[in-house]
Amino acid sequence: MSSHQPQTAETPPHGGNGAWTLERIRALGAVTDIATAGEIFGLSRSRAYELARAGTLPVPVIRVGSRYRVSVTAILTVVAATDPTGPPPAT
Repeated sequence: MSSHQPQTAETPPHGGNGAWTLERIRALGAVTDIATAGEIFGLSRSRAYELARAGTLPVPVIRVGSRYRVSVTAILTVVAATDPTGPPPAT
């Protein structure tokens, strides 16, 4: 019998490629952690934290105590703006 990790918005579905779709990103809620934001942008965990500390992550970082958080809305804005197949920006 194999053990299965429950599928969440932060874990790719079994057998899938783990691609971050707009729906998966929206399912994260209001904010997410740096590691997840980095994964969405194709960054390693260490590189994402490095960019967050330097203030150069593609999205603003919110510092809450010793933790970093990123607005999911900000991630969606960047992803939609850089996705040529995404919807056109609102005017």
